Amino acid sequence: MITYKDSGVDIEKGERLVERIKKMVGKLPSDGIVSSIGGFSALFSLEKYGSDLILSSATDGVGTKLAVAQMADKHNTVGIDLVAMNVNDIITNGSSPAFFLDYISYAEVEDRVLEDIISGITEGLCQSNTALIGGETAQMPGMYKEGEYDLAGFCVGVARKDELIKNEIKEGDTVIGISSSGFHSNGFSLLRHLFFDVAGYSLETLLYGEPLAEILLKPTNIYVRVFEAIKPFVKAAAHITGGGFYENMPRVLSGKFDVVIEKKAMPDIDIFEVVKDVGKLSEKEMYRTFNMGVGFVVIASEEDSNGVVQTIEKEGYKAYILGYVKKGKGRVELV
Repeated sequence: MITYKDSGVDIEKGERLVERIKKMVGKLPSDGIVSSIGGFSALFSLEKYGSDLILSSATDGVGTKLAVAQMADKHNTVGIDLVAMNVNDIITNGSSPAFFLDYISYAEVEDRVLEDIISGITEGLCQSNTALIGGETAQMPGMYKEGEYDLAGFCVGVARKDELIKNEIKEGDTVIGISSSGFHSNGFSLLRHLFFDVAGYSLETLLYGEPLAEILLKPTNIYVRVFEAIKPFVKAAAHITGGGFYENMPRVLSGKFDVVIEKKAMPDIDIFEVVKDVGKLSEKEMYRTFNMGVGFVVIASEEDSNGVVQTIEKEGYKAYILGYVKKGKGRVELV
């Protein structure tokens, strides 16, 4: 049985680093910080500057999905991924993305590649109604092979204090999933290992009638507009990224509640079954690494749940009533 760690990604190591960072930053200025390390995005109050606004900030990249884009010489979707990974984190606390900055580093790439990347970033910003306020392009000879590049994004959102989601969930609340477009931008070190090394597939290999390159490079869904439509009824929200359900859902449970996910309620997505079979992955490893067809999760009261589902589907996504909240210690239970 293969695990994510076998492909070179140690999730526990990342968790240990976060805990060490929390200790290190204790001596830094903290006036204005509402929430910082550990959430999907950090909150900073402008009260000391005479404003009632709260800033929300996030930074992220696309990860080794970039390696697939470079293998396929297809670069016009990874910019969408870059925006999505940031704005989807921003909205989890109820703020709205306001502006974005990008960072592109490389040694030697063609002009068309950079243009394709920027076109994807522009498309993602259009989808999320977010401004591009600046960025940095760094040419770094010796750091990358010819044709290789890396991306990072930085996003700031804005909200008033009373607009923020308080995570005031209670026992019996409903857990609702919003459909993903596929793998989004997580688990690609494992995916590349399984598809190319273990299974011996190529980018042209057809799976369910679609080339593997197209499956892997589907851009991450951007949930800004659908979330805005359901926000008045949302008690908590989680972006299902690296770490899957087991790492992301506890971030909104305050250590006081568990969520019960009913497997029969999850979408049945063929490509995730292919991954499980190729790698002989355990159920826990799958739910700990991938979004399993659900890219964003919200918690709403039981009486609001049907209306939330209808609104999500009206916005063009599939919605799934996945389970419920119960008292606990911040864990995810699959049944």
